[in-house]
Amino acid sequence: MAPEALRALLGRVRYEVLPARATEEKVLAHVPRDVVVTVTASPVKGLEPTLALTERLAAHGYRVVPHLPARLLRDDAHLKDVAERLRATGIEDLFVPAGDADPPAGPYEGALPVLRRLTELGSPFRELGITGYPESHPLIHDDITVQSMWDKRTHATYIVSNLCFDPRVLGDWITRIRRRDITLPVYVGVAGPVQRAKLLAMATKIGVGESTRFLTRHPAWFLRFAAPGGYAPERLLSRGAQALTGPSAAVAGLHLFTFNQLAETESWRRALLDRLGG
Repeated sequence: MAPEALRALLGRVRYEVLPARATEEKVLAHVPRDVVVTVTASPVKGLEPTLALTERLAAHGYRVVPHLPARLLRDDAHLKDVAERLRATGIEDLFVPAGDADPPAGPYEGALPVLRRLTELGSPFRELGITGYPESHPLIHDDITVQSMWDKRTHATYIVSNLCFDPRVLGDWITRIRRRDITLPVYVGVAGPVQRAKLLAMATKIGVGESTRFLTRHPAWFLRFAAPGGYAPERLLSRGAQALTGPSAAVAGLHLFTFNQLAETESWRRALLDRLGG
């Protein structure tokens, strides 16, 4: 990837964090205010830790994007209350995955009905994100995930791709959704420079976020972190240059899965920017 293209992507990053006890302290210590912070939600812990951390980080001056899994919402009234609470905090951007609470807390099985209901409520959020799956979803056929993005396109404003370690797969997926006239900008999901031992420890905790649950369904991916030189974020970005930087790709930036290793993630980003002359 040309240095200027990679530098541009590294300047448009989102850090995904898990609402754990020390998360606020880590964000304040290591994350610049111009980096967007997204906060996951858990079917075990429910929405309250996500909402509370979102409010605290927003009060510190961060642009925060809470995750609102459809399957954690009890009913329309609950959705309306959450939307009003977030808007009162100044939140303008919301990420709406289906989630995997089983059974759902209420009538919402997937993200589309929630997106439609938010539109009916007057579109209280300027930005709405949905999920994309470059790697096959463990429970949903690839054709269905692409169709789902098409169905949501009139309500959402961007896509966040889930983890992918294969630049060829990532490129094929971007090409495929663009051929289906899905034109929403994409934030490419990339694992940060995560130490395997910490990643495994985090993934074994119940209900720590969609990213870790997705990883547990792909155990072979852990080997990418274990093998010497097996995974480096910059290698993935470099090898995926054509897919990520072509005009038709419409890649808006990077969504970095930090697994709460914020010091390591920001240190890696700054060091890479320095090497690139940024």
